[in-house]
Amino acid sequence: MGAVRRPCASPWSTAATTRHPHGAPTIPGPRQVRHVALFGRQPRPRRPPLPLDAADPLAPSPGTALVRPVEGRASSLLRKTRSERLREWVDRQARNSPARLALAVFTIIIIAVTALLSLPFAAAEDDPVAFVDVFFTAVSAVCVTGLTTVDTATHWSVFGQGVIALGIAVGGLGVMTLASVLGLAVSRHLGLTQRMLAAAETKSSGLGRVGTLLRAVIGTSLIAEGVLFLVFLPRFVSLGDSVPEAAWHALFMAISVFNNAGFVILEGGLAPHIGDWWMLGPIALGTVVGAIGFPVVTDIAERWRTPRRWTLHTKLTLSMYGALALVGSLMLALTEWTNPDTLGDLDAGSKLLNVLLAGVNTRSSGLSALDVSQMHSQTHFVQDILMLIGGGSASTAGGIKVTTFAVLMLAVLAEARGDRDLEAFGRRIPINVVRLAVAVTLIGVSIVCVSVVLLLTLTDLSLDVILFETISAFATVGLSTGITPTLPAAAKYVLAVLMYAGRTGTMTVAAALALRERRRVIRMPEERPIIG
Repeated sequence: MGAVRRPCASPWSTAATTRHPHGAPTIPGPRQVRHVALFGRQPRPRRPPLPLDAADPLAPSPGTALVRPVEGRASSLLRKTRSERLREWVDRQARNSPARLALAVFTIIIIAVTALLSLPFAAAEDDPVAFVDVFFTAVSAVCVTGLTTVDTATHWSVFGQGVIALGIAVGGLGVMTLASVLGLAVSRHLGLTQRMLAAAETKSSGLGRVGTLLRAVIGTSLIAEGVLFLVFLPRFVSLGDSVPEAAWHALFMAISVFNNAGFVILEGGLAPHIGDWWMLGPIALGTVVGAIGFPVVTDIAERWRTPRRWTLHTKLTLSMYGALALVGSLMLALTEWTNPDTLGDLDAGSKLLNVLLAGVNTRSSGLSALDVSQMHSQTHFVQDILMLIGGGSASTAGGIKVTTFAVLMLAVLAEARGDRDLEAFGRRIPINVVRLAVAVTLIGVSIVCVSVVLLLTLTDLSLDVILFETISAFATVGLSTGITPTLPAAAKYVLAVLMYAGRTGTMTVAAALALRERRRVIRMPEERPIIG
């Protein structure tokens, strides 16, 4: 009789079974069937975990930790110190919201300067100072403006003047630069988001150069202020000051001039030096160096032998700054040359000196030996325009910046010529730069207009002086017609907010509120409205 043929346990057969370790047959699951189909054998069954033997002396008792806690010196190494926790917090804030961190740090500095100026020995007189005047001076110092409600030379003591100088030096670094330096010092590195914002603030061409540029910013500030100090020191000594007093005056003026702050601790201001080339000449040169911007200074220092290799930003800044300075000087000469209250009674050399200084002091410094309140209305209007434009980007100057104005002028010129692209110095300017320039200009003009309406409501002054004071505060210039000390408290707070907004920058405030870029998948149909 033939052998009985048993059915083959095919991997595809549902009759294939496995045997449990205790002997009971089980039906294989889909994973076992797939394993047999692929590898030709059944997988090894998993062993159940062995129960802990209570009689085992090595077995842990219930509720006992399996890892022994670290004690002694090793435990202190595992716990984070307060400085480490602070460093992690700053680093996290710098990555997630660096612009908000920068504004917060700027605000904290203003609060600290206000607290120091509120001390009894900060004032030279025994009379208490109103809080609005202390706060206004602190904001003006940190925002490097120069508008004051009390006389800096006679009202504040040496300690108070030192606090003001410190606020000027810190505020002159800029918002994003200050935040980046803080992150570099505390976190010891710069995050990607922080590098992007620092590059936007310092107008760096690459993210890898931000750390180097930040160190160059501080180095440039110290070198420029040191040179100005050495120039001013012998002049104050020759005027009869003692060496310590001359050194203090020279140091304060060097900090104020380079940072375009506009503060003066000389009795009588600069009016007694109206024909002093040794005094007003360095002020004009220091104003230019501080107002053209750190990227321009760095670019010129690196490529001073080959100007054709300068960046487009450097060329636009220098050309537009020079053109506006020339316009400012010529307009002041035309309108004030025969005015007996300003230039009329001066000799030719003194007239030329003050005309040259007037061409650059509207950029941001606000240092003038002439009485601004005695100038004609047409001079005030020209200065309003120049102050609103301001100085160079990433500088100590305020305003909408000269490169913004240059891009707008190039856009108008390209439209008049019918050109498709905006071109300058052999380079094409992207259209998003034009959009940014329009946004910055409109935001700045809107802030000024709202502030003018508020000040006209709070005071009984005329429009021309209110407009001049408002633009001077927003552009952090510091030129004044003399109405600031007489303003009511509410109007002083409005000017303080204006100085803060002008120094931090309109786009910085926008980035602090929402650091994002909208990207839409669906674009609407295009249609051209009628313009003009």
